[in-house]
Amino acid sequence: MTGTGTGTTSVVVERRVAASAGRVWEAITDLPGLPRVLTGVRKVEVLTPGGFGVGTRWRETRRMLGREATEEMTVTACEPPDRYVTAADSHGMHYVSELTLAPGGDGSTVLRTTFSARPAHGRAPGLLGRLFARFGAKAVARALAKDLADVANAVESRA
Repeated sequence: MTGTGTGTTSVVVERRVAASAGRVWEAITDLPGLPRVLTGVRKVEVLTPGGFGVGTRWRETRRMLGREATEEMTVTACEPPDRYVTAADSHGMHYVSELTLAPGGDGSTVLRTTFSARPAHGRAPGLLGRLFARFGAKAVARALAKDLADVANAVESRA
């Protein structure tokens, strides 16, 4: 967890996955399939036609802290199969998530998620902002670690 003077808090979590970057990339960019991969994701509604890339938008509904929350994400950078970045603005917060894939040796891949949140000017924090404030970045790190474990389980079970 890191913080900056701008009010931005960042969390970084990584996990080694016993699969090629190509297989991991397929799992994390198959938007309609995300609810089968990530146990916290209840529903995904893809809002743009075509393949996964810059400009792709979707609404993702997750179960968080016993409640469902829906956020709209937009891909702002995409370098298959190495990384992609999404941004979301919701309830007074600006969120950025970056997923990177790097060779882990022995055919494995290191999957890393960097998540940052900062208040939008003049807005009250949304659910994730309140999560940061109330439970701290450790809770967000646990949720991200669970996502990465879910990806590893899904991809490794197909091996």
